Amino acid sequence: MKRIHASILLALLTTAMPVYADSVSAQKAYNEGDFATAFREFKADGSAKSLFQIGLMYANGKGVKKDRREAVKWYRKSAEQGFGKAQVTLGLMYSLGDEVRQDKKEAAKWYRKAAEQGLADAQFATGQIYDRGEGVHQDRAEAAKWYRKAAEQKHANAQLNLGVKYDNGEGVEKDKQEAAKWYQKAAEQGISRAQYLLGHLYDKGDGVLLDKKEALKWYRKAAEQGYALAQYNLGLLYDRGDGVPQDNGEALKWFRRAADKGNADAQFAVAQAYVKGISVKKDLKMGLKWYRKAAEQGQADAQFLLGQIYDKGELVKQDRKEAFKWYRKAAEQGLDQAQFILGLMYFNGFGVKQNKIEALVWFQKAAEQGHDQAQKTLEFLGKRRSPML
Repeated sequence: MKRIHASILLALLTTAMPVYADSVSAQKAYNEGDFATAFREFKADGSAKSLFQIGLMYANGKGVKKDRREAVKWYRKSAEQGFGKAQVTLGLMYSLGDEVRQDKKEAAKWYRKAAEQGLADAQFATGQIYDRGEGVHQDRAEAAKWYRKAAEQKHANAQLNLGVKYDNGEGVEKDKQEAAKWYQKAAEQGISRAQYLLGHLYDKGDGVLLDKKEALKWYRKAAEQGYALAQYNLGLLYDRGDGVPQDNGEALKWFRRAADKGNADAQFAVAQAYVKGISVKKDLKMGLKWYRKAAEQGQADAQFLLGQIYDKGELVKQDRKEAFKWYRKAAEQGLDQAQFILGLMYFNGFGVKQNKIEALVWFQKAAEQGHDQAQKTLEFLGKRRSPML
């Protein structure tokens, strides 16, 4: 994977070789496919730009035997003379450990040098290393500073990340309107996550005027690019008829797409559709399959319902221990009904060794969330005089 990312960047760097005034004949020879002449003249020229071109020729096997380690040598020569593209390329290679020993500090050094020359890609990368604390002390404000520099040069991912910083108040003062502004810029450049986040702001009226049609528009753009959260939220809008005519079939289509990508909430929604026969033939076994997928990813409602399935012996052999396991997982996530049932299981010794003290703990947790049965159970138990309840 590291090599793939590095190769992608190197390929990008070779797609449009500019004509340099100090190496016109070398570039002309290169463009005409006379790589031997180009190599000789780039080397004779000796400028930082020409040294970088030699590195690219080694990296891509143009006129010389492909040798990426030799390419690194020439990139370094160019970078040490201050050529920004060589510096950002070295930064990436050190970051990934590609043909060099991985060294985050060295990567940070070269990214920063290129960033200070105004290269948007390097500014974005510098923002990332400060954001993550890779090779430098983590500094969200410094990250936001570099994201802004790149974003102002229309770097789409930097615009997205700057929007996230404003959205969450990381390194900058929280400002939803400013977040929406940067999300919009990135979204218009086709960044799916930005499209989703912008849609979410419109969906909730957060930093922008509530606008379900605008939410639908941006969710759809992201969903059509395969962004699972957008697919799920688009499904919700159709499911509820929220800003769009209610359409269970369209809802299920988007839920299924998100579910296939591993979105747990979408998997739960697909399970519900099969269990209830909504826009699909009722199929309890398929429902169970999707409940399990969602539950295994920590979806609390799916965990609770899976607990009920084992508790009642529906579609599976009754198994109170397995039921207890899933109820407990849901209860630990704060689901009040699961907490109450877990209390009952402890109280009665169903699927677990009887423990009335532990039962009280879970009744109390459910009661504190306003669970009526739990409150009444505690009230009833409180009136009993026996210390053993």
